[in-house]
Amino acid sequence: MNTNDTLALTGKLTISLNGDVVRETTNLVVTAGKEWVTARMKNTSTVMTHMAIGTGNTAAAIANTTLGTEVARQALSTSGGTVAGAVITFATSYAAGTGTGAITEAGVLNAASGGTMLARTVFGVVNKGSLDTMTISWAVTIS
Repeated sequence: MNTNDTLALTGKLTISLNGDVVRETTNLVVTAGKEWVTARMKNTSTVMTHMAIGTGNTAAAIANTTLGTEVARQALSTSGGTVAGAVITFATSYAAGTGTGAITEAGVLNAASGGTMLARTVFGVVNKGSLDTMTISWAVTIS
């Protein structure tokens, strides 16, 4: 009997400005993120703790370890994310005056600076003004 099984990590990013959803997009789980998941099975890596946003527009690639042009990084609302079944959700908010500009990319990382990137996505411009609050919810599904 030949049995094949495939394990996949997929994600969906939802961005809100001042409480209104302005963008939904999928992500790419990068090689470093897959290696982090593997290490977590042995419980030797740190949890994901931060989300970064930026203004870079180079397409997400499997070898990415940083954003193209990071403009702000915030601690996650719940360090390590929130787990429900096979879905882990990472969320954070960028207050007025933080991470302003034409935001086009985001990433989930395990450090306040540097660190390992789990996933990265590039999306159409979300203009975050100095008075806007941006909330991002990022659900990663293991299937």
